[in-house]
Amino acid sequence: MESKVCCFIGHRKIEKSVELTQRVRAVINDLIENKGATTFLFGSRSEFDDLCHSIVTDLQKNNPQIKRIMYTCRSEYACMKEEKEERERIARAVTKSDIKYKDYDGAMMSDRLWSAGKASYVERNQDMINESDYCVFYYNPEYQPPKRKYSKRSVGDYQPKSGTKVAFEYANQKKQGKKEITIINLFVGGRIKKS
Repeated sequence: MESKVCCFIGHRKIEKSVELTQRVRAVINDLIENKGATTFLFGSRSEFDDLCHSIVTDLQKNNPQIKRIMYTCRSEYACMKEEKEERERIARAVTKSDIKYKDYDGAMMSDRLWSAGKASYVERNQDMINESDYCVFYYNPEYQPPKRKYSKRSVGDYQPKSGTKVAFEYANQKKQGKKEITIINLFVGGRIKKS
């Protein structure tokens, strides 16, 4: 079976539950056992990414072929497996508190992210989608990010777009293009916590 790539994209805040955790685990397990997924791409700053990373890490114990790849933006750093313990030790010594880093088996960054500015997360998500055979989302179509008071784009309140919505729409456009891509949305009518 040909090796497949899967990425995870979701809202920054999610309503965590045992049911959601079980759904995520079942989907990831199916991707590994039945669909040939061996490479998992992660963004950052999302509770959904954190949940998926912890499940993939747990499943990696019995599936050593799995690779966890951090798809970084300019300001992010991926802690490699070999560095994790040393970095945690240094952070504990400096902060005098228990620090836990997520570890990865590799990191990727697109050249176009250097010129993306504030759009770097949008472009990072698009690059992850472009690399993937499977895109696992936690996307609520009714979610709206908090309004911003002052913006160069408008006077008064400005309603920004959800980055997850932008990525979900992009993935659906790609699905209709030449590359075969499977989109899985794990949001099931629950509530999303506001940032």
